[in-house]
Amino acid sequence: QVQLVESGGGLVQAGGSLRLSCVASVRTFSRYAMAWFRQAPGKRREFVAAITWGGGGTNYAESVKGRFTISRDNAKNTLFLQMNSLKPEDTAVYYCAARPSVVLHISIDDYTNWGQGTQVTVSS
Repeated sequence: QVQLVESGGGLVQAGGSLRLSCVASVRTFSRYAMAWFRQAPGKRREFVAAITWGGGGTNYAESVKGRFTISRDNAKNTLFLQMNSLKPEDTAVYYCAARPSVVLHISIDDYTNWGQGTQVTVSS
């Protein structure tokens, strides 16, 4: 079982930036594929971005391409999401997810380990 703790959310104006972090309590973090998902009020949880265990492969939802960047620091057991040019429609609770795997996974059903989430609110 992997414990995941997100941080870095908050309130920001449209056009602003935030950097989310997710710290994993597992010795073999470098063997896990990681991802960010988000859930807006009244909507289903959706994929945002994913990264391979070594960080060499990434995938993004079309809605965030060119604005968000996923990265990881395996030495610090930490996953990041740099969010730039934020829009009101980015408002959601953001969750990190982990799965022991060598390949990317973008389906919510592929992940068995989830954090508690961090709230991101973008005002217009």
